[in-house]
Amino acid sequence: MKIKTLLIANRGEIACRIARTARASGITPVGVHSDADANALHVREIGHSVCIGAGPASESYLKIDAVIAAAKSVGADAIHPGYGFLAENSDFARAVEAAGMVFMGPTPDTLERFGDKASAKEAAVAASVPVISGAEGARSDPQEIADEVRAMGLPVLLKAVGGGGGRGQRLVTDETTLVEDIEGALREAKSTFGSEGLLLERFLPEARHVEVQIAGDGKGHVVHLFERDCTLQRRHQKVIEEAPAWGLPRTLLDKIAQDAVRLGETLDYRGLGTVEFLVAGEEYFFLEVNPRIQVEHPVTEAITGLDLVALHLRIAEGAGLGLVQDDLKINGHAVEARLYAEDPAMQFAPSTGTLTTLSLPEGLRIDSGVEEGDAVTPFYDPMIAKLVVHAADRETALARLATALDHVAVEGVQTNRAFLTALARNPEFEQMQVHTRWIDGRLDELTQAHTLSRPALWKAAAAILFVAASRSDASTNPWTNRDTFTGWRLGLGGDAMEAGQHVTLTDAADTSEEFRVGPIKAVDTYTVLSENGDALTLAMREITSGRWRISDGDDVFLIDARLHAGVIEMDTPEGRLVFRPAAPLDFAGGDAAGDRAVASPLTGMIVEIKVADGQDVTEGDVIAVMESMKLEISIRATAAGIASNISVSNGDMVDRGQVIAEILPSEE
Repeated sequence: MKIKTLLIANRGEIACRIARTARASGITPVGVHSDADANALHVREIGHSVCIGAGPASESYLKIDAVIAAAKSVGADAIHPGYGFLAENSDFARAVEAAGMVFMGPTPDTLERFGDKASAKEAAVAASVPVISGAEGARSDPQEIADEVRAMGLPVLLKAVGGGGGRGQRLVTDETTLVEDIEGALREAKSTFGSEGLLLERFLPEARHVEVQIAGDGKGHVVHLFERDCTLQRRHQKVIEEAPAWGLPRTLLDKIAQDAVRLGETLDYRGLGTVEFLVAGEEYFFLEVNPRIQVEHPVTEAITGLDLVALHLRIAEGAGLGLVQDDLKINGHAVEARLYAEDPAMQFAPSTGTLTTLSLPEGLRIDSGVEEGDAVTPFYDPMIAKLVVHAADRETALARLATALDHVAVEGVQTNRAFLTALARNPEFEQMQVHTRWIDGRLDELTQAHTLSRPALWKAAAAILFVAASRSDASTNPWTNRDTFTGWRLGLGGDAMEAGQHVTLTDAADTSEEFRVGPIKAVDTYTVLSENGDALTLAMREITSGRWRISDGDDVFLIDARLHAGVIEMDTPEGRLVFRPAAPLDFAGGDAAGDRAVASPLTGMIVEIKVADGQDVTEGDVIAVMESMKLEISIRATAAGIASNISVSNGDMVDRGQVIAEILPSEE
């Protein structure tokens, strides 16, 4: 059959990417969107889109009935699920076919087999593909899981049976957090994937992640489009992907690819899929099957010259693959980096806001779902763009990627750009002396790539800004109501400023130092004395909104500064620096609760309140669990005492910096 109208049941860059190929193939694309995405790039680019619900994915992109109704309303012949959301949902695939439309993906039975991690592992065993040892079958009882983990011995990987794309995985390395890890994994499995089942596997600490792209016509003809190396990961999330896998014997890679094809042939695989493996030395083990198009598919397109979405459309129309294995050759090397709105200095917390500046380099492939002026919301994955470089060899590809990252400019949210650049230029990565846990063991090195030449200057400037912010408006707490240092003068100090005001700052390395700011020497000029006796006299003046001119004698610097989640962030000539007050500031006329306030670190949704008013807690106890852009975060007590004034409930949306509870001193 010929597809005339294609509904794309997804958002962001993948929706835009599918739509472009559909149009080029003579097919009319139609999108869907949530209320939060009403003006999103995929809506604007596709041109025709149907609203399917509210902002949270559970109320829109995950609603099968709403997506089917949207497809019927526009007369769609087929639905492409993209990746994530409903892409691996067998009930959705059945609903699409029951409505008389083509589901662009594997059959529902295949989705059930490969979409469930436990049954996928069984299929691999049946096809004589090596698998990782672990507990048999899935588990959902917390006590049973805990007993199995203790019997297996740590480290153990907890994997949601319905998970995929690196999500739904928790590594357990410490028995003291075992119960908390199990509860969190079960909760995430249910809320994100609709099933509480967990698979327990032995963890391989130093392995490479190699995956094979396969394509099948649904009638037994399956080919592989070579492999991708996705070893560079942080907490099981891929960061940089490349193709082909470099530094491994081609004989080994060919054997892995043959196993992937054989596994696909066992179920007459239809459409695109990825078979993932862990490689340790000369051994390799089946990991999982992602029965859909992958985020990193562009690197495969680059080295094969194929448009995978076009191939997928051809298969869906019943025209077969149109190629055999011998037709496929590797051409050069391709590398992809995922640019995210996240903050490496704050443990990669998602960063929400408006992209006031978004400038991406030319001369390479850019897949993006946002443009300058768009908002990054807390509801969805915070990807800004994928940067894809194709070159004759790996060395050239990595060098070009690093140069491209140098020319990325994003303002309005924090990004992982500098982190990606440090990775692209890292000598160990250049020689592929890495494994899936390599990044996690080098975060300090990768997120603080250089030693500051003038640390005292930047700390002094931060101290001045902190103190001035605390006194800038006697009726307003600046931590919860200001996004930038703007609209006030540093010279508003009064008697306290004349006498000097103390503040303790903690930097990203958890190093604390006390400063005294004041007295004022002249207009906008301050003396800062550190606890070790060093003194600096700086002149600071705001020259444009949020931009400051700092003079240290004859040396002049420009910085951008803003308040963000209770910290000061400064973009300096030496990079972005972050400082947090280690003790409560005395906000004149304010109502700050200091260290005993429990505040939300991000904008997001409260999913579980863990304590009750009046309950005794110790420092570090979990007060609440929140979700922000698919990230689950535990909000912990800042001190020991009695939980009080809990102001939120399950399901409430909270802003970053919003106080959700207080910890009152215990009565002795």
